Amino acid sequence: MVDPLYAWWAQQLVLCGWTFDPDPTSLEPALATERLVQLGVPERGELAWRLLEALPGGRANPQAQLEALELLALAAAARWLPAERVAAWLQALGHDIHRHHASLDAWLEALRQARRDGGWHHGDEAFALAGEALSALEAEGDGVTWEHLEGALNRRVAGTPWPEAPGAWRLRAAFAPLLVLPPSRLPDWPDAAAWLDQGWQIRGRDELIRVLLWLASQGHRYGWDIDAARLLERDGDARQAWLNGLGEQRRYGKVMLGFLSRGEPLEWAAWDWLRLVDLACAGAALGWLEPEEAEQFAGHAADLLMRRYSDWTAVTLAYQRGRSLFDGRDGMASHARDWALLLHSPLSPWREPLAELLDEPAREASRRAMRGWRQEARHWLLAMAAVREPDLLYRQGVATPIETARQQDVRRYLQETLGLFPDEGVQGMARFWLPAQVHHLNQLAVDARHGTLPSLETGLGRPASEAVALRDGLKHCARHAATVYMAEKYAFYLLMASDSGDFDPEGIAALTESLRGVLCRFYPDARRLLDAWAAWETALPELPDDTLLHEIRWHRDDPGSPFHWLDWRQTAWREPGPRPSLERFTALALAGPLNAGPWAEPQPESRHEQAALGEWLESQYALNSAAELGDFLTFLLEVGDRQEYQINYAPYTLNARRLDEEIAILESGDCDEEARNHLLRLRRVRDNVDGCNDIDMTAWDVAQAVDIAAAGRGMGWLDRETYEALLDTALGLARTHYGNWRDYARGLYAGFSFFMGETEDRQTLLDSFRQALTAWLSGAPPLAGAWASLDFPGARPRHSSPLHIDTLPGDVRTLH
Repeated sequence: MVDPLYAWWAQQLVLCGWTFDPDPTSLEPALATERLVQLGVPERGELAWRLLEALPGGRANPQAQLEALELLALAAAARWLPAERVAAWLQALGHDIHRHHASLDAWLEALRQARRDGGWHHGDEAFALAGEALSALEAEGDGVTWEHLEGALNRRVAGTPWPEAPGAWRLRAAFAPLLVLPPSRLPDWPDAAAWLDQGWQIRGRDELIRVLLWLASQGHRYGWDIDAARLLERDGDARQAWLNGLGEQRRYGKVMLGFLSRGEPLEWAAWDWLRLVDLACAGAALGWLEPEEAEQFAGHAADLLMRRYSDWTAVTLAYQRGRSLFDGRDGMASHARDWALLLHSPLSPWREPLAELLDEPAREASRRAMRGWRQEARHWLLAMAAVREPDLLYRQGVATPIETARQQDVRRYLQETLGLFPDEGVQGMARFWLPAQVHHLNQLAVDARHGTLPSLETGLGRPASEAVALRDGLKHCARHAATVYMAEKYAFYLLMASDSGDFDPEGIAALTESLRGVLCRFYPDARRLLDAWAAWETALPELPDDTLLHEIRWHRDDPGSPFHWLDWRQTAWREPGPRPSLERFTALALAGPLNAGPWAEPQPESRHEQAALGEWLESQYALNSAAELGDFLTFLLEVGDRQEYQINYAPYTLNARRLDEEIAILESGDCDEEARNHLLRLRRVRDNVDGCNDIDMTAWDVAQAVDIAAAGRGMGWLDRETYEALLDTALGLARTHYGNWRDYARGLYAGFSFFMGETEDRQTLLDSFRQALTAWLSGAPPLAGAWASLDFPGARPRHSSPLHIDTLPGDVRTLH
């Protein structure tokens, strides 16, 4: 039995020059495909647009609808569409034609007028004859009349012109609607491989996956968002200077400044997320992605869009802004025209509300898949390091070999900037793990919050106001563990070590897993970690005029950022490096500002660093072996320079006349270096320079011993047990001779001043040392040294308790 709707369809095709056939889909598939190409429809996406253009909403172009009927017949014959999809489109076209035209004659007249309006010349005679034949049939009541068409349409159950599930694929309509799922190369996208190669430089599955994850997690929106955030803080002159410095990107800059000047919403993430769907479609069409994988990427894009936008109009506006910035041409004026079909056609795949695009199982499946792609711990390194080096996020998903140029760059960085050499192995990374520094910052922050920071009156000077402001500003960080302040730099260094190819991959992987575990312990989710990072970056910017604050906040607020898709599960506690006890950290701090702040316990260094240490020990102390170093440390801790003062100089304080005579004798003759130094010290005794006659200078011996012991440990001349025993002895000496850091600092300064040899820049060195001691005592600036956060050995505890557990073991005020 002939379907009346299909018979009516066959009648209409006569108007297109077809011979009447009750089955309009009976043409040979190859001939149908060839005819589609001739009509400008080489693939199924163009077919979807042509069908959709025939039903734009409101009054349609009759000629476009007749052409759509022909294209639908050809597509059905070419096996481009399943029968149910063909029926749905046919029914939709039939309904619209019948609804807007009262009779066959009215329909034919509308077609003639449309052909005249379009300047039709060729084939008009055949069309006229076909129209007359249909009119005659209608008049005689033969065939499917207009009345019979209405009945046939009303009796049919309306089908759907688009695949119903998964809904995420409807997003691909931004480029070309998908009529059939899953996508395939033929007939959906014959030139997909060439398009990926030319437009994206993607030539295989792994590259595709990396770009898909990059679009999801960063894309072009990252740079645009950062630029916009910074431009909002600048005046007109600064914005113009920014534009002038863009070079080839000047057109982009003009569009951006235009958006800012007219108050355009600074939202364009849809530009990345819609293209994510398009690339997933290409991957599915080429077979580079399994249908399920492609669906999960499309679902992830849908998930992100549903979080960010309220409706389809908001999506299209955001995409249009992104396209404007990318093209360097403001296209917002054409938005309504560009998106009219998708936003207003009654058959648009976007008639379903955006909020209903994904059901919950599909959403959860996409989320599991995205976390699965980033399950490896190395993605923690990529995410952390990408805040400083954004291009690292191109390396998500499938690992890629590191280019030789990159390896050379990171090797130079590791060796010249960090002093990390391959012969140290991954063990050398331990010196960049600084839990003692974290403890110090946490303690200063909570003390600042409770108003219990050390006095700015140190007895050696006052810190600069800028340094005090930094210290006091730490009160805003008291709620946030400072681990991230240290860990983000460690992650960056660890990634550099990995990229160099010079360190054991298994060792790097173990350290990376340890880092992940630590961060998961102190920060339960991405927002808590990034809030803490932002707080500490605000308080202690690496470069005051160029902080990472905008970048950190972007990752916190963008739902696609990889931080929100990492594996946050907690495992067994294991840190990437040693965590010294509070007592050990206090012992390390006894060296004070004689060297850089000792935030980590020393360990044997690389051959290169040992050479430098050896030169220092030889030039400063004439120490050339482990035995000589051990003897000298014993001397410092048992006797030291303090005994030389007591024997050779202290007696003169009881006989001023004898002191003057001794000075006069030395001044009257020629002095060798030893006699000259003796003369200088006698003068200091006479003048009581820096209180040398009144102040216990044992601190000078203690600080030197701790400093030299650390160097000996770095040289490999001291084993761990010997080194720790020396620190214990130093702690005991400090505890015996002093009761607080201020007295210890005065003793250290007096010893530094008294035993300094002859030098032209003595005063400069003394001023610098006084400033360093002042900073250590006051905690201003915060990272100058550790005394402000530590109780002096044996002294009564005076610090407030941190609100979290990120402290050193041995802190009895905190549960661990």
